[in-house]
Amino acid sequence: MSLSYTVVSIGALSRNRLWNENEPKRLGHSTTTLVRDGNTTILVDPGLPEQPLAQRLDERTGLKPEQIDMVFLTNFRPVHRRALGLFPNATWMMYEPEITAVREHLDQLAASMKEQTRDSGDGAVDRDVARMIEQERAILARMQRADDKLTRRVHLFPSAGVTPGSAGLLLTETSRTVAIMGDAVISRDYFEAGRVYEQVYDLEAAQESFRDVMEVADLVVPGHDNVFLVVGR
Repeated sequence: MSLSYTVVSIGALSRNRLWNENEPKRLGHSTTTLVRDGNTTILVDPGLPEQPLAQRLDERTGLKPEQIDMVFLTNFRPVHRRALGLFPNATWMMYEPEITAVREHLDQLAASMKEQTRDSGDGAVDRDVARMIEQERAILARMQRADDKLTRRVHLFPSAGVTPGSAGLLLTETSRTVAIMGDAVISRDYFEAGRVYEQVYDLEAAQESFRDVMEVADLVVPGHDNVFLVVGR
């Protein structure tokens, strides 16, 4: 049984600080990758809107959304999951600390909203916030805890820092290791500059995760760029 990966859609940053961009210039979306281990299909970070992603999936792999077995999110940021609704029959997965952190954040947001409503008596904006919270909770309720191994040769790679529980995947091929890293490695430019993304939850943890990738990966699929070779490995 073969192990392979295909970059379905190359992601982009809404602004790239290394290009001296201080304001958003484009639609930010994550790199989307299809992993096949034998007969199992795993789609990582479906960041484009549904229609464009369905088209890219067909163009790059010949698969339809209903042929995807698992959807794995490296983190819960919206730019990594715009097209989740395309895959209602797939198993949705994320690293357990990320699930816990998002749930706690939503609970805190809901509690804060109730307190503000009591103080101001203005419910119009609060209804919008409440609707958003319930939508996010519904998505989170579908998320299953990702095991240490998604398949025999696809391993979970915890990489906290950008978010509290961000995690990538390691594909252990015979002669090389492919790391699908989400925002732990944001792009090739950032990697070659030795920099983590500016929008991090914990800078020290993000830098440690970045170093871990440098030590183990032969090829990296970053969060918002095309796959690249780690020079020197």
